[in-house]
Amino acid sequence: MDLNDRRILITGPTSQVGRPITMALAAANDVVGLARFSDEAARADLEAAGVRCVPVDLVDPDFSAVPTDVDVVLNFAVTKTGDFGADLAANAEATGLLMHHLASVEAFLHCSSTGVYQPDGDRPFTEDSPLGDHHRVMFPTYSIAKIAAETMVRFGARAYGIPTVIARLNVPYGDGGGWPWLHMEMILAGQPIMIHPDGPNAFNPIHDDDIVASIPSLLDAAAVPAPTINWGGSEAVTIEEWSTHLGQLMGKPVSFEASESALSPVPVDITRFETVHGPTTTDWRVGFRRMVEHLHPELELTDPGTTS
Repeated sequence: MDLNDRRILITGPTSQVGRPITMALAAANDVVGLARFSDEAARADLEAAGVRCVPVDLVDPDFSAVPTDVDVVLNFAVTKTGDFGADLAANAEATGLLMHHLASVEAFLHCSSTGVYQPDGDRPFTEDSPLGDHHRVMFPTYSIAKIAAETMVRFGARAYGIPTVIARLNVPYGDGGGWPWLHMEMILAGQPIMIHPDGPNAFNPIHDDDIVASIPSLLDAAAVPAPTINWGGSEAVTIEEWSTHLGQLMGKPVSFEASESALSPVPVDITRFETVHGPTTTDWRVGFRRMVEHLHPELELTDPGTTS
């Protein structure tokens, strides 16, 4: 799908994942952003880039100010307060109401999470793997709310005839941070990295650049009924591996602490994603180095094979 001179509605435009997408697409499109916009500075930043910001509280949404002449919807909003009532309302019910409001769109991309899978050691998850309450140890409502949202999206696609794709995102990261950023900060603070005892703790980190680049391909895959696609980097990497690499990069020692309270590994089978888009192009070592350079420009970094 050609994303130029289109009207694109993006929910969650101030989030870690949504912001770089919003800023990239605003350069050549009419972008409408939906969020609470409680951070005035973040809103001003988006508006300076040409984004039309429409305040909406998804727990109790009022879409009356949201334009209906929209070409594409990118749904990146997520609420994880820990309150089941609020989080199910914001993540699932509000998504259904939004699809009803925008039933004439050409395509709807719903960002879900690979955190919907039932833990199963280090076996790569396919889109048909059993679902479960994977994130309960850290975010009690997250996995269940994400599963509920996927169900609502499938209903919306069928009920309103909206070509839809559900993309289960693995570990997004970039200059704005992400889970590897948290590990970077823990290493700098001399804190141990928590890992699950059912290691190796593999995931498929995907850089912001690859996320943005793959959106047109994912929209091309939108259909009725809605397909589900694992959305991750082409290379599976363990927390142990990327944390050790970060420590070498920054010249800092790294330690680990095994705990059942850590998220269990979620390596994913990305065959379906690579079929619609192709392999990702940002090597995780290069992406991690860029992240550290951007967020800690004061550090003198070593070069443990990060530029290959």
